[in-house]
Amino acid sequence: MEQQPTATAAIEAAIETVFRIESPRIIAGVARIVRDLGIAEELAQDALVAALEQWPRDGVPDNPGAWLTATAKHRAIDLVRRRERYARKLEEVGRDLSPAAPHHLDEPADPDDIDDDLLRLVFTACHPVLSAEARIALTLRLLGGLTTPEIARAFLVPEATVAQRIVRAKRTLATKGVAFEVPYGPEREARLGSVLEVIYLIFNEGYAATAGDDLLRPALCEDALRVARVLAELMPKEPEVHGLAALLELQESRAGARTGPSGEPVLLQDQNRRRWNRMLIRRGFTALGRANAVATGGLGPYALQAAIAACHAQAYAYEDTDWARIVTLYGLLAARSRSPVVELNRAVAVSMAEGPGPALEIVDTLAAEPSLRDYHLLPSVRGDLLARLGRTTEARAEFARAACLTRNERERELLLARAEGCG
Repeated sequence: MEQQPTATAAIEAAIETVFRIESPRIIAGVARIVRDLGIAEELAQDALVAALEQWPRDGVPDNPGAWLTATAKHRAIDLVRRRERYARKLEEVGRDLSPAAPHHLDEPADPDDIDDDLLRLVFTACHPVLSAEARIALTLRLLGGLTTPEIARAFLVPEATVAQRIVRAKRTLATKGVAFEVPYGPEREARLGSVLEVIYLIFNEGYAATAGDDLLRPALCEDALRVARVLAELMPKEPEVHGLAALLELQESRAGARTGPSGEPVLLQDQNRRRWNRMLIRRGFTALGRANAVATGGLGPYALQAAIAACHAQAYAYEDTDWARIVTLYGLLAARSRSPVVELNRAVAVSMAEGPGPALEIVDTLAAEPSLRDYHLLPSVRGDLLARLGRTTEARAEFARAACLTRNERERELLLARAEGCG
């Protein structure tokens, strides 16, 4: 008996949901067989098409994810076998051509080996041979399960631009001969930095959107957090993996209090802390504890930032914040990774621990930093310090300048309001 249209639509919706959840593992498993991300993604899509054809007719299988994975892998194996048969025929006629089939080399017998297809996919999509924009787009596509239009909307760029980035990224990985593998030894540590940076950049764009009408883009935060959690499970001995997971959990815990009823930004000191997500805070503290447990040479930059976020999470009110502790942590962070942005954040902590005067001295030394020339938070912080010192005319000018530099409409409205308040 033919299914009713409403039932068919429900099944198709279920298929789309299952595929979005399972696609990273499907692509990862297939890529290990064919050693090509582009082909792996095509075969995963073929499995999706097969499900859309068969499940409305035959019913949804008991384990939909396993069905999709098995279907994609069977097609991958068929493809490899066709390549191998073709290669053998070429050899039979004496053609001196290399086999088209991928070579399945044994992995090194390394005690630190991680035999997980998903982890291989993470390291391949975030390979430093790709630009940061390409790594982000490819990671969101393969690991986040986002479509090209969804990625384009998230970053406010044309769909064609995102599509080109993804195509070029796959082509670059193929032409550069990037192996579908988890690196070993010192190379792993170097490559891991690229992976963590991609996750961090995705989260930051969702946490404080660079441009557009909305301050937050929750979907990006959720995708970054999901990938960070997966990575923490796959690499339990890496302290910075847990550090990044802790940082994202703690930052995301404030999401519900960071905007008002109309989407306007709410500053940290004005946030209703009862709206902070206690479950995410607990997860953040757990991840930070794991980072501390496996760290051997002190906490890294992500874990230190998580420790700073933990100071805020521990304070029941803004006035209870341990600013002296935060200043110390920012000092450690500056020693590990010198950055004008870190120094600017340290100045904010100093202003709360020691007063706006010493903080303004720090901020003024950053005025000549080329990387902060168009960074709207520099005049914003300076305006706040000047206002607290009673220098309202100068503060007003700084807030107005910050409003001109930001490309986010919500931040611009807040900065203009602060400038007006200095009238």
